[in-house]
Amino acid sequence: MKVILLEDVKKLGKAGEIVKVSDGYARNMLLPKQLAKEATAGNIRALEKQKAQKEEELAQEKASAEEMKKKLQGKVVQLKSKGGEGGRLFGAVTNMDIAAAIQDQFGFEIDKKKIRIPEPIKTVGDHTAEIRLFTEINATIKVKVSV
Repeated sequence: MKVILLEDVKKLGKAGEIVKVSDGYARNMLLPKQLAKEATAGNIRALEKQKAQKEEELAQEKASAEEMKKKLQGKVVQLKSKGGEGGRLFGAVTNMDIAAAIQDQFGFEIDKKKIRIPEPIKTVGDHTAEIRLFTEINATIKVKVSV
């Protein structure tokens, strides 16, 4: 019997795949637990429609990420922090601080988890940060810290 997997099933396949299994396994395990549904012509068309819709959504997300990259690439984010002698700060500039500064200065709302700093920012001066906008789309910004 051919079935369409609704969820990932160990040693069988991933969600959305069409696999051939024995009738008993399908009737007694997969169908009652709603891990799969029978691969009828209508169900296969619905699956293909879902896949096409998902691909279209991904393409739109990627296009918006590319647009955001063009707007953010090379921008300078100004931050003020408390510091002591020798250009050392009393704490560190965090991802949350950078995300808040981007929101204030440019109006873009960026999740703090998407900001990567190569090393903790604990000194005054220019530093770089990378923003992961999509799977392979990153924007590099400059963070200028002053006292």
